Amino acid sequence: MFSNLKAISSNKCVVEGKVQPCTIIYSIETGKFVKIFPGEILYNKDPRLSQVSEYVNVSPYVILPGLVDSHVHLNEPGRTEWEGFETGTKAASSGGVTTVIDMPLNAIPPTTTLQNFKVKLDAAENQLWCDVGFWGGLVPGNLKDLKLLIKAGVRGFKGFLMDSGVAEFPAIDKLYIADALKELQDEKTMLMFHAELQTPDNKHTIYTGSDYSNNDLCTVDSPIEKSLGLSTCLSPIQPTSGEISDQVNFTNTLDTNFKQDTITPLGLAQEEDDTLANVDPADYKYFLMSRPDNFETDALNLVLSCLRKQIINYGKSTPVHIVHMASEHALPILARAKNVENLPITAETCFHYLSLASEKIPNGSTFYKCCPPLRTEKNRLGLWKGLRDGVITSVVSDHSPCTPELKNLEKGDFFSAWGGISSVGLGLPLIYTMGTYSLTPAISLPEIVQWCCENTAIQVGLENIKGFIKEGHDADFIVWDECKKQVIRNDNVYFKNKLTAFNGFEVKSCVLKTFVRGQLVFSHETGHSTKPLGKKILEPRTT
Repeated sequence: MFSNLKAISSNKCVVEGKVQPCTIIYSIETGKFVKIFPGEILYNKDPRLSQVSEYVNVSPYVILPGLVDSHVHLNEPGRTEWEGFETGTKAASSGGVTTVIDMPLNAIPPTTTLQNFKVKLDAAENQLWCDVGFWGGLVPGNLKDLKLLIKAGVRGFKGFLMDSGVAEFPAIDKLYIADALKELQDEKTMLMFHAELQTPDNKHTIYTGSDYSNNDLCTVDSPIEKSLGLSTCLSPIQPTSGEISDQVNFTNTLDTNFKQDTITPLGLAQEEDDTLANVDPADYKYFLMSRPDNFETDALNLVLSCLRKQIINYGKSTPVHIVHMASEHALPILARAKNVENLPITAETCFHYLSLASEKIPNGSTFYKCCPPLRTEKNRLGLWKGLRDGVITSVVSDHSPCTPELKNLEKGDFFSAWGGISSVGLGLPLIYTMGTYSLTPAISLPEIVQWCCENTAIQVGLENIKGFIKEGHDADFIVWDECKKQVIRNDNVYFKNKLTAFNGFEVKSCVLKTFVRGQLVFSHETGHSTKPLGKKILEPRTT
């Protein structure tokens, strides 16, 4: 008799927080893990496998939970020349990601109202090669839409504290944050913030100690650095002047014959401040100067002040999350808020911030541009320390693609180029390679699972069905070769536009198979399933 039960085992599985032998029985009918036998590899004739129709032992390969990437821009509908549900989820599943949470901006319309959300859900139909959940957006004027979006299934909300550079997704201020925290204080949801904020005075106070308690101060003194950091022409997350800005904000399709406008963000800044006359827009160090660490520390302090006031006034608050933390100087502030004040706040960083450093960025290589920016090697190691110490709790891709033309590669102008790094599906080999072969002591597989599967599932309120190999959870898992070497190349990635900052990067490990709810969606040998087997995640949060 045909059985809907299958089984898989390996001498190396990450189950119950450790690497151990394990046999896993799952149902292709319910899509759930049915029975887990930690510490055991069952033999074919074991009576506990009597109802199983298919059993395979994949040793020496590793079985891991499917990754949950909680920060991905899929850009559909509206900007499907950048990415789309099909290409984005195929790229995700090729790298062992079984769940992605789609960001509310860079699609048209943005996910800021119930009607806009319905448009996005229609666009996603029959296009998913992994499961997809959705974030809503925080923008001026949509406070009354937030509860409707929660009921419709969004996992939480994201907002910007400074100009996003995307016309349909304007920034919010502290009054909006206070109102949103009050509006949603009794809801099962989360508020997330792109934590960059330009303040009138670039002199700022930061902690420089590695133990998160040193009170040494550091200030910005360089005239050029000060001017770059104070320029309102350069502060938007994406450029708001020039041809590339026009292409992003006023048309849905890219004119392949366009030429970069003579108006540029740096050109406007130079007209206002002759201190910047000799700044080379192709030299990455100047772009980095334009987004100093205090953009992040000041933004974090603003969010924390709103969170404290909410708790003082109402005794409770919905949790808050900082997306793509990139400055080590924000870590002591976050650590104190979490560990001393016990505020409900978490933070993520990204695979690129843990892998790349500013010192190695060649002039004109605008595919490295992102906001917050890639900082120094010292900063990169500081983020690793913050992650291992538990100050940062998760690692995500922040896959933010665009067409090659929007990267302004011909001129190499960092200030004019679209900011964002494409990397969905590349995270597992990147974090494993950097953490295992470059850090002392090396990271462990359970740490990777905690950062990329468990904590991201908790963040999005899916810990009861995603992120863990547990009985009753969705049977999302991968078979992974931790030894196989591969080279990331623009021509072997699955996302739509073949441009990544990791081109030529040699990594250790390779995803051999990806299963979503028990169904094989990707094989390294044969490619993707012929049918889209992913689904939209719309169940209301319970945590």
